[in-house]
Amino acid sequence: MQREESVKQPLLYYRNNTVNTLNLIETLKENNINHFIFSSTAAVYGIPEHVPVDELAPICPINPYGASKSAVEQILKYLSTADNFKYISLRYFNVAGADPQGSLGQAYKESTHLITRAVKTAKGEFEELSIFGTDYPTADGTCIRDYIHVDDLATAHVLALEYLKDSGAIRIFNCGYGHGYSVKEVVKAVKEVTQIDFKTKNMGRRAGDPPSLVADSSLLKRELDWKPRFDDLNYIIKTAWAWELKYSNR
Repeated sequence: MQREESVKQPLLYYRNNTVNTLNLIETLKENNINHFIFSSTAAVYGIPEHVPVDELAPICPINPYGASKSAVEQILKYLSTADNFKYISLRYFNVAGADPQGSLGQAYKESTHLITRAVKTAKGEFEELSIFGTDYPTADGTCIRDYIHVDDLATAHVLALEYLKDSGAIRIFNCGYGHGYSVKEVVKAVKEVTQIDFKTKNMGRRAGDPPSLVADSSLLKRELDWKPRFDDLNYIIKTAWAWELKYSNR
């Protein structure tokens, strides 16, 4: 069985996500800053009993990435009861795409994000795209994920900060569109958008990958009046592809 990156490097993830965030929070407290927006993750849910998953679902991470983020949520919870510290935790689902204007995007050469990896393969940076697991209990046997465009996620951050400043209420919100796509569906869409029929290779499952992870984001829409504008897989891929083409020329 293949291993998801955080499973291979747990200390790296705990140091970056837990220890470094704790250092940041301590610095905020030293400077009397008591409002905080935390970038959490849907990985805290592990393998949820029900999909879409809402914010009341049990926290059962199955990999160090989710566990390291869950640890920070616990720190924030206890800090808020001990002190005048207010926070909102945004649990990201699969963030994808790039700035439509082409000024910002993912610049990791060894990115493990599916859409980024797929467009890089289409561009020729990789000989083939690995598909990890084809025997999951899904329609086509591959994992299902909820992909949210980075601009819609950025809007959620702005709304969350305004909400926190106005109300001082401590909240947790899922950030996703409420529906998902399988790995094979994403690969097919990337080939259609790029018009490049790149190679794929079926591999074994990776440890730490849940079969399906889709958000119930109704709370975010109701409480923050969040209105997603880019809920379209092809659009997400088009912005990621445009960024890759531009970035390759830098």
